[in-house]
Amino acid sequence: MNSVIVLILGFAVAFLGYRLYAKYVDTKIMKSDPKRVTPAKMYMDGVEFMPTSKNILFGYQFKSIAGAAPVIGPIIAIQWGWLPALIWILAGTFFIGWVQDYSSAMIAMRKDGASLGGLSHKLISPRARIILLAFLYFYLLLIAGAFGNVVVSTATGLKSAPMAWLFMTIGGILAGQMIYRWRKDIILTTVITVVIALFGIWLGSVLPSDRIIGDTLANSRWLWTILAFLFCYFAAVLPIWRFALPINYVASYIVFLGLFFGIIGIFILHPNITLPAYTGFTIKIGPIWPIMFVTIACGAISGWHSLVSSSGTARQLENELDARPVGAGVMFVEMMLAVFALVIAGTIYASSAEYGAAIVKGPGGVFAAGVSKFLGALGLPANTGRAYGSVMMIVLAITIMQLVIRFMRIATSELLGDISPVFKNAHVGTIIASLLGILLVVTGWWQYLWVLFGGANQLMASLALMLVTAYLMSEGKPVAYAFYPMIFMFVTTIAALLYTSYNLLNKVISGAVKGEALIGNALMGVVGIFLVIAALILAMEGIKAFNRYRALRIQTAPAKA
Repeated sequence: MNSVIVLILGFAVAFLGYRLYAKYVDTKIMKSDPKRVTPAKMYMDGVEFMPTSKNILFGYQFKSIAGAAPVIGPIIAIQWGWLPALIWILAGTFFIGWVQDYSSAMIAMRKDGASLGGLSHKLISPRARIILLAFLYFYLLLIAGAFGNVVVSTATGLKSAPMAWLFMTIGGILAGQMIYRWRKDIILTTVITVVIALFGIWLGSVLPSDRIIGDTLANSRWLWTILAFLFCYFAAVLPIWRFALPINYVASYIVFLGLFFGIIGIFILHPNITLPAYTGFTIKIGPIWPIMFVTIACGAISGWHSLVSSSGTARQLENELDARPVGAGVMFVEMMLAVFALVIAGTIYASSAEYGAAIVKGPGGVFAAGVSKFLGALGLPANTGRAYGSVMMIVLAITIMQLVIRFMRIATSELLGDISPVFKNAHVGTIIASLLGILLVVTGWWQYLWVLFGGANQLMASLALMLVTAYLMSEGKPVAYAFYPMIFMFVTTIAALLYTSYNLLNKVISGAVKGEALIGNALMGVVGIFLVIAALILAMEGIKAFNRYRALRIQTAPAKA
């Protein structure tokens, strides 16, 4: 199949999903009300709650949810064939992905900006809150480890990336100062800060890290791991407008521009997909069900999005009407990023053997090579295009990591703050989260870590949909659009986590792994089993809540004449 047809299918799904399905849910079921005062206005504190223009929030939301997963997932999943991967990306987004993102933001706004922990307490039970917070903490730890591996592997493998990372950070900090302190025009601010970030990409292509700090440091996983978590430390302890929000805003333009011009390059070159449409039900990393559905961890549906939408975006939306473009619209843009990555993996190699040799070195190199090829169609030099692709990988991963550590800090405070006041300290919670993340990055094998993260991520999505269903039932609204996706995601991801955890622990028990790999496999396997147990307990709590709401509706229903 020609790659242009794949892109057109993606655009058609995005248009129909946003203009028809999302609009129907927004106006007929959720009934967004522009007159309702949002938590951002009611509780504005300049730290967590802050009314923000939907134009800025669109970029923040995109860069907060679109991590490395919608790129890496399709590149890995194409090993089952490009057709099943494409079907899951399009169908998953249309029926499940945007539903979770938009609905999580809406119910959080309707519940005074409550986090998922607070929502579970209000909608399910007090017990559910504690279990969900514990689940969230270990789930976030897996994200920190998986994305930390992406950052470190990209920084060591693509030496042009660190310089661009530095200038993107400078541009983001400047953007925060210009918008929220100097009150400068948003267009002027955007142009200046994005140009700074783009200059960093060019500078990285001519001054790679090995020329500045030498081969030994440039290839040190420890160095880039520590720097990555130091970056996340500042994101976690500083006010959101000072660091996390503006950096994600500037970074979103790097990704938008790469995606936009990369798609134009595909239309210019219009290559055919050279890899097989279908290779078989089972490959080396597992069967197509359930493993493929968690390998593509964000391009179709992602539990991470519910955290961003509830704990971040819902506290910044200044109008309920903004929830559909920000919550639902951004998810369809991320879907196109996943389709773009799938086209890259399917077209730049002449055979499965060439692709297989490239994927062993990591999906970051595959993506950078594809971006370089398609930007080259517009006249960009190959080394600069490759630098741009490597920077997109760093940006996609590090901007998620910074929010992960921030949310882990919040979860530490909510989970352990009653035990000791020290855990309410932002620095203590951030340092604990960072140390655990560093441990997982340096000990975990990235492929198992990625699949385990994907399983936990999709399981989080099913739990978020359970909260949405509980809210809809409590309000007497139709539940089908959230309930059936919840069931599918829960069954699929429980199966994937059990499959992956068994393989990890079996390697430990059989002695197939030694040293650091032994520690990493054991830690990941135990975390996976814990997440399954916690999810099953939460499911039982959810069933009890559903029965309560159903009984209440029966009691309050008007009697028939």
